[in-house]
Amino acid sequence: MERTKLTYDELLNEVDELRYQLEEANDAIDAIRTGQVDALVIQGEEGHQLYTLKTADQTYRMFIEKMNEGAVTINESGLILYANSRFAGMVNIPLEKVIGFPFETFIPAEQQNKYNQLIKSAWKEECKEEIELLSFQHENVSCLLSCNTLELDEGLALSLILTDLTIQKDAERQLKVRNTQLAEAQAATERLNDELEETVKIRTADLLISREHFKLLANNMPQMTWTNLPDGTPNFYNQRWEEYAGFNLLDNNDRRKILIHPDDFELTTEKFNASIQSGEVFEVENRYRRADGTYRWHLNRALPFKDDAGNILFWMGTATDIEEQKRAMEKKDEFIGIASHELKTPITSLKGYLQLISHKKETLPDVVKQYIDKAIISLNKLQRLIDDLLDVSKIQAGRLEYAMHLVDITELVRQCTENARHVYPNYNFENTAETGLVVIGNEERLEQVVMNLINNAVKYSPDDNNVLISAVKRDEQVRVSVTDNGIGLSPEQKERIFERFYRVEDKKYMSSGLGMGLYISKEIINHHLGKIGVDSALGKGSSFYFELPLA
Repeated sequence: MERTKLTYDELLNEVDELRYQLEEANDAIDAIRTGQVDALVIQGEEGHQLYTLKTADQTYRMFIEKMNEGAVTINESGLILYANSRFAGMVNIPLEKVIGFPFETFIPAEQQNKYNQLIKSAWKEECKEEIELLSFQHENVSCLLSCNTLELDEGLALSLILTDLTIQKDAERQLKVRNTQLAEAQAATERLNDELEETVKIRTADLLISREHFKLLANNMPQMTWTNLPDGTPNFYNQRWEEYAGFNLLDNNDRRKILIHPDDFELTTEKFNASIQSGEVFEVENRYRRADGTYRWHLNRALPFKDDAGNILFWMGTATDIEEQKRAMEKKDEFIGIASHELKTPITSLKGYLQLISHKKETLPDVVKQYIDKAIISLNKLQRLIDDLLDVSKIQAGRLEYAMHLVDITELVRQCTENARHVYPNYNFENTAETGLVVIGNEERLEQVVMNLINNAVKYSPDDNNVLISAVKRDEQVRVSVTDNGIGLSPEQKERIFERFYRVEDKKYMSSGLGMGLYISKEIINHHLGKIGVDSALGKGSSFYFELPLA
């Protein structure tokens, strides 16, 4: 009957028959997988052939089914007689479609020769080889293929065990990549090390050259120079030191200590140790003993050299002979003292005569009175100048002494504020002193300091007439400050503002005076065991202050 003439019922019957055959085939495959049958029939070219396992039993087949490796049995023609689920999963094909297929179907074309040689050898002896399986819809699977002959009733068969090497191959690939990266890193490290060694050689040579240049420069300087390690340990003295002291300072640590005059040793050591701890510039005047036994004054100054991170690398210092300047200054101080004393008497007399004239009963013309008042004002300025000169000469001679007693700072600031308002009527003075502030000191000298700070604020505030005077308690200290809104100070000016005869020079503003007021104030506060300083910025005013211990 032709297929086109089948009735609907006949087609249904044929479909049912096919469904039955399929179910029967699935049951047979399942029976084989679970070990329920010991033999199977395969349709070949010469008809049906029966295959049985001599050692077949259910336990063995269950073990084969559950193992992680793929298991396949093929006949001499290469047809798959049996395969477990793991093999089907490896090639990504349903198990029922695997059995009966030629095994070489799952071998890539480029590995067919390798596979054929392996199978040919496997029929003779046990062997194994790495090979790839075609995995449909996925990448090929690398496997270790182990071959053993298997004796069936109908003849020999070949048992193939396939161990998945995917994870191992991935690990090998990653290891290879890591090894390549490691080799590259090692090569880069060796290259960098070579470059570093070359750089070190060059830098070492440069350093040696720089060191020799430094020694040449230092040994030909007129000053005595030295360098210290960050902890203060000296590691270089130039030839000027040896010429001056008469011995090598690095080799004679004990003799080095006696170079400093006994009266200057404590101050020098204290300031040097403070600079080493703080990292600030070291500066001090002291006397060094020369080889002939005489002492000469020197100005010592050392600067720290730092790296980019702010760490001190070393210190470099110089000692400049200032003996001649000291002697010249002593002569100047002597002259100032004598001249001040000689000027004080005639000025006092002149001031007295002018006051007598202004108080005569006879009426004087207004213009004469005006001249007398101006003359008295000028004499007062000259009197203050002479008093400052006398104070300076006393300070230099160490004779600035005065009695110490309890002083009410609150009252002193109030009186100074009132005096300032009288002397400078065009300025506004604000007093914010706290009450109950008492120190031990000399009232006249402390008043002199406060008035000096007020005069200084007025002098350098030509465009702003507001001055703030305050006194507060801070950590068992009394802090008195005078703040203005004047021209302010640069960092360099702040460092020198308390030096003797130093005056602030401003292109837009010139002030009178000899630059002694702040110097005298500093010496007075030092004598009171206090501290004096200034907070200022150029163009933003200044705040001069001093601190004294509370009584």
